[in-house]
Amino acid sequence: MADPVTPAITTVDLTRQFDTLTAVNRLTLSIEAGSIFGLLGPNGAGKSTTIKMLTTLLPPSSGGAQVAGFDIVREPTRVRRAIGYVPQMVSADGALTGVENMTLSAVLYDLPKRVRAGRITDALAFMDLADAAHRLVRTYSGGMVRRLEIAQALLHQPAVLFLDEPTIGLDPIARHAVWGRLKESRRQFATTILMTTHDMEEADVLCDRLGIMYRGQIAASGSPAELKAHVGAGASLDDVFRAVAGRAIVDEDAGTFQDISRRRRTASRLG
Repeated sequence: MADPVTPAITTVDLTRQFDTLTAVNRLTLSIEAGSIFGLLGPNGAGKSTTIKMLTTLLPPSSGGAQVAGFDIVREPTRVRRAIGYVPQMVSADGALTGVENMTLSAVLYDLPKRVRAGRITDALAFMDLADAAHRLVRTYSGGMVRRLEIAQALLHQPAVLFLDEPTIGLDPIARHAVWGRLKESRRQFATTILMTTHDMEEADVLCDRLGIMYRGQIAASGSPAELKAHVGAGASLDDVFRAVAGRAIVDEDAGTFQDISRRRRTASRLG
């Protein structure tokens, strides 16, 4: 019998607290290597906090996780070398050219000098940015900037790629271009992708499996088809989202003005 494949990401009771607020509450999940896993949920559900812990940017309060076989607390340097990360906010430097941004990433990822030029050329071509390689990034469109950031994150051929709302603010053409490159990166490099998104079409098109977070926990998980079938014939992922996470809207109506304001400030801060 074949040996079971080691998951690319595992978490066991992963928890993060901010004072009295539990942003991620004993999160346990397993993500298969080579898959695309989507984290959905309302603002403040704990998606971005989860990614920050898994990328070692934020220590867990309790529980643990492994990424690419490395412990996020005991082996943070090895985790960082095994991952790529594209945050919500723009991370490329507009005052530099595409090649200069890529070169900076190559240095940060400690790529050997003998392979840097080839990797940069290949990565820019892979993201359809070869013709814009020597232009200042501030002249790029939003979709081009996002593709550059993904190229930077893939430059060292990471085992796991984290994407926090990768197509937020992009027009449909740019969004579909990014989707195509992500699918191809998974096929060509066997990259495992964990992404957050509020775009239900994006989740449906890209993700093999989904986890819908609510109040720091996974409230429902499965493939897009499984989740839709559970809600009912003809259901969309929008219907699934409303069925699982719609409680947040109901709960938001409860409490005083001060309670609601405090929850919204916290959601904005944590993402």
